[in-house]
Amino acid sequence: MCDEWLTEIIRKATAGVGADYFRVAIGGSEPIYRERVYCYELYHQMRCRWPKETRLLVQGELDKSGNQNFPPELGKVPDFLIHTPASMKNNYAIIEVKPSSADPGNIDNDLKKLSLFQSQVGYQYAIYLIYGDEAADFAEHVKEIAEKVQEFKLEPIELWLHEKSGEPAACHATLPAD
Repeated sequence: MCDEWLTEIIRKATAGVGADYFRVAIGGSEPIYRERVYCYELYHQMRCRWPKETRLLVQGELDKSGNQNFPPELGKVPDFLIHTPASMKNNYAIIEVKPSSADPGNIDNDLKKLSLFQSQVGYQYAIYLIYGDEAADFAEHVKEIAEKVQEFKLEPIELWLHEKSGEPAACHATLPAD
């Protein structure tokens, strides 16, 4: 598990994500999940709670292309990195966010990315945060796929669920299951 200070920031920050950022109203239709809108608000909520005494920063969608310490197989950039910029000594946590309405076809790539950031770049913790009313159902897909990609040797990944706006997310499981 992540250190308690980060766990508390994530819990309080997710509780601070209001309904307008959890689901977005689209011209006359029912509100829908928009990952980018959710992530921007989560970033804001995390930054408002970020401890001033740490050298670690939370940075969103940080493109690592051009950094020779990042192998090309890492693929797309993660939603959040918690690290000390310009240093490879304080790679603390990586967070990938998905709405419960996301295509489950990309789960294996997300799990591999989270694992590779730990094994090849030295991030200590990886979090897969699922948000939305059906987060628990989506989490079951994640667990099934984590079992299937075991030949890949996944590093430990915390699976967090944020099921309702205004309420905190919670760690649901650690993958791969023992």
